[in-house]
Amino acid sequence: MMTTPPRPGRLPTITLTSSIHERLSELAFAAGNRLPEVAEYLERELDRARVVPDDTLPPSSVTIGSHVTFVDCDTGQRRSVTLVWPMEEDASHHRLSVMTPVGAALIGLRAGQSIGWQNRMGVWRHLTVEAVSHGDAAEMP
Repeated sequence: MMTTPPRPGRLPTITLTSSIHERLSELAFAAGNRLPEVAEYLERELDRARVVPDDTLPPSSVTIGSHVTFVDCDTGQRRSVTLVWPMEEDASHHRLSVMTPVGAALIGLRAGQSIGWQNRMGVWRHLTVEAVSHGDAAEMP
């Protein structure tokens, strides 16, 4: 189990579209009082993101509406989720909010990339994205 954060130099490159980047910035700012740890983590991710025009996101990149399969490297547990906006979250349908710690860690990654993230208990974990596919992308509210 990872107890310390990953070193900044070891963070993977992430890619976001300009509209997703803008909306996530707004969400992180708005969530600062309610979910300070997630908001701070998301802001750090946004600061280091490579931002591309909306129509040029690489197909293997995780974005809102992506179907993502990833492995928790600490437990070996494999999960498949759709990354969604907070108001669309639905655990019974495997719809994971980008404003959860693991959702904020997944945004912008590509298949094959790994990242450390801190769960709600404050424990640092490590995940690897196995596959990314895009169905009907969720529209921004």
